[in-house]
Amino acid sequence: MSVISVGQAVVLGAVEGVTEFLPVSSTGHLKIVEGLMGIPVDDDAVVGFSAVIQVGAIAAVLVYFFKDIVRIVSAWGRGLRDKEERYHHDYKFAWWVICATIPIVAVGLAAKPLIQGPLASLWVVAGSLIVGSGVMWAADQMGRHKRGEDDTTFKDAMLVGSSQILALLFPGFSRSGATMSTALILDLDRVAATRLSFFLGIPALTGAGIYELKDALGTGAGAAPLAVGTVVSFVVAYASIAWLLKFVAKHSFNAFVVYRIVVGLLLFGLLATGTLNS
Repeated sequence: MSVISVGQAVVLGAVEGVTEFLPVSSTGHLKIVEGLMGIPVDDDAVVGFSAVIQVGAIAAVLVYFFKDIVRIVSAWGRGLRDKEERYHHDYKFAWWVICATIPIVAVGLAAKPLIQGPLASLWVVAGSLIVGSGVMWAADQMGRHKRGEDDTTFKDAMLVGSSQILALLFPGFSRSGATMSTALILDLDRVAATRLSFFLGIPALTGAGIYELKDALGTGAGAAPLAVGTVVSFVVAYASIAWLLKFVAKHSFNAFVVYRIVVGLLLFGLLATGTLNS
């Protein structure tokens, strides 16, 4: 019998789709909702399920940025064959994304028992939500927002890509929040920071989903809940991406900062009163 029902998969897929690319922590929200629904957050099948439905959100990025991705991958392919093409920004950017993914893959494999063990606690999620809010607010205030996407460098990509480790180790910090904050500190504007976060998330999250697939299918998540959760995640994430890019073009990240603090404090309260188990 599956540890997650189809109905629960719909809810979790929607939560994943809404929160994956917003700087509010999809992992944190999934753990909170799983806890409220009585789903064991540290079960291997549940951890695997959460990773796999991320692929739906990543598919939404692939579809939404299809033309950009084709352009970048084509430039990379041409550069492998022609030295002159290697000066093109898109060729270099493709290599930057590949290189910037290596740190999170290495840490993810090395620290998997810790990530799925003590660090999976909802107490960690609550604290990370609040601490991450402070980092995001400071980054938005410090950043001069003067550099666009074409101004990104290898250093930018490596620093932003490596910042994903914070969200990997501390669920609740938010992968999007960490990457966007780092990009803002490096003086990228909000739209460039958001798009860079999207592109860097593609290989990392896709790899995580594929890696966890065996656990999700083999330990009780169930094929039907996985399929439903992934499809719902895709649809909701696509709408979320479109909304976020329009939002950051005209607004600061303050709304997300306030929201994260409220959710973090609420979670602390639920844990302290025993309403939720850590």
